[in-house]
Amino acid sequence: MSYNNFMAAKPNTARETWGLLSSLVYPPPFLTIARKHDLRPATFGALRMLDQPRTMGELATLLHCDNSNVTGIVDNLEEKNLAVRLPLEADRRIKLVELSVKGERLRRRVMDEMAKPPDWVESLSEKDRRVLRDVLRRAVDARG
Repeated sequence: MSYNNFMAAKPNTARETWGLLSSLVYPPPFLTIARKHDLRPATFGALRMLDQPRTMGELATLLHCDNSNVTGIVDNLEEKNLAVRLPLEADRRIKLVELSVKGERLRRRVMDEMAKPPDWVESLSEKDRRVLRDVLRRAVDARG
């Protein structure tokens, strides 16, 4: 029996489940929302993380990127008048990034859009949504 026939004959529910789930969530909705608001994905990510003023280092940690990358991301936010960089009072060498009023409005809007369930979730029965939610909650808990 060839490897392909063996794999086809042996059910792999984890692989099948992941294939189905990834087809539902990729491309992620944030890409469409970012494009709609003329934001780069990294800029969109920073906007989402700025629920409160954050240092450049904190932002790098939250975005899982190098500190040097955050400079360009924050530059982009400033160019769009969505955020400002301010010196931290305790140490003026450290820059704090804070959303502008325009940035706060846009953040609220995109967070509302992100919270909207996709059509495929809405189309499920209430019972199926509860089952899916419970399974996903256990998966998240198992991930740690």
